[in-house]
Amino acid sequence: MLAYLSGGIEFAGDKGKRWRRALKPFLEETLRHKVYDPAEDEKKNLTDEEVANFRRWKTTDLDRFRQAVRKIIHYDLDCIQNQADYVICYWDQDAARGAGTQAELTAAYRKGIPVYLVTELPVEEISGWILGCADRLFASFEELKAHLLEIYGKRPPSEEELSRKA
Repeated sequence: MLAYLSGGIEFAGDKGKRWRRALKPFLEETLRHKVYDPAEDEKKNLTDEEVANFRRWKTTDLDRFRQAVRKIIHYDLDCIQNQADYVICYWDQDAARGAGTQAELTAAYRKGIPVYLVTELPVEEISGWILGCADRLFASFEELKAHLLEIYGKRPPSEEELSRKA
């Protein structure tokens, strides 16, 4: 099983790393799932030059910036559509400011991949589009963990999961 961790990166103060780092051990050690963390994988399919410069290019060379970001978009959406078994999204004000998280959730929804949304925001402050893409909402990561244990922690692996590990 592969969990894709979706949420704010560009506008998050810690680039979205703190919550992902806190959740990853549970997913890997307790559930024995693989995790794709886009906040940790800054290289993706970019060249060394693109990694070093693309954020600066946003204000100095918009065409080069867009080319690099489009590579990131393709990489992340391909991961969701072709590898992820479920998406965990932390929805906060930082995620709402960006656009990647919305695209990731939409791609997962369209593909029928479960989306688990963790948010402390009141539901009336969350876009209807986001709520429509989410399969379940959780007020905390502890609630999410309990749900994931219920779903994935008490069953033998499926044939598909076994074949992926081989």
